[in-house]
Amino acid sequence: MAAAPQITRYSTLSELIVNGIMVSNRIKKDKDVTELYLAHRNLTDVHDLKRFPYLMILWLNGNQLRYITCLSTNFRLCELYLHDNKLTEIPGALRHLTCLRVLMLHNNQLTKLEKVLSELQKMLSLQTLSLFDNPIALEPEYRLFVIHKVPSLSLLDRQEVSQKEKDAARRIFDNSFVKIQERVAFGHCVKGPLHNPPSCRRPKSVTYTGEKEYANNYLKNSPIHENPEEAILNRRLKKSLTLFTSFDWSKIPRFLQRRTSDNVFGEPAIVTRVYR
Repeated sequence: MAAAPQITRYSTLSELIVNGIMVSNRIKKDKDVTELYLAHRNLTDVHDLKRFPYLMILWLNGNQLRYITCLSTNFRLCELYLHDNKLTEIPGALRHLTCLRVLMLHNNQLTKLEKVLSELQKMLSLQTLSLFDNPIALEPEYRLFVIHKVPSLSLLDRQEVSQKEKDAARRIFDNSFVKIQERVAFGHCVKGPLHNPPSCRRPKSVTYTGEKEYANNYLKNSPIHENPEEAILNRRLKKSLTLFTSFDWSKIPRFLQRRTSDNVFGEPAIVTRVYR
């Protein structure tokens, strides 16, 4: 008597669809799946896709998704399409996807712009981002704030990010940059902001009297020294100092540490060295 065929049961609709796609494309191994198209399937949730460790491109657009919990271990994702859904927030859902280059989130119901952008801070390769047709796109200075928080972007909401926009975003939102810009002047550090620069007027003429010669001669116009060597040494000690300002990168974590830590790291310290 022949054995009855084994019936495979799937817990969710998305799992049934995924397995149907693999059968129709004659894919037998999960590791061979690098692209997965689940768009316009009327899905309300998606099962965890951890079985596909080499997944790089995923389409989930045009569904009824309200949250994302299916990408816990898909670290190799480079392109993710989540537009035309009903997402209201994405807390902890995307921040580990540091290899993303394309992320489409337009036409959802996302609110709280800062929380959305906190998910993207470690995506140093993100070049294309779409957030229009969300409530967050109506917030003041929305575009410049996004450019400031995600400096790697080259295309935002289908519009190219210009260098002029990057400079404007840095001037508005990066307070530390403004302070550094004010304190660093002509290669050395000054005590206060350069709001009132010194006058460039020519000095008034001075009339000298007496037999003493007034020329560019240190030995003649300085107090008497025992020998020329002493005069030269005294002059060297009175010469103006040269200050060199640079950034100390030694306390800034490396790329791997930034990816694996949830901490928000600061900026490099300013180091000023004095030379005669």
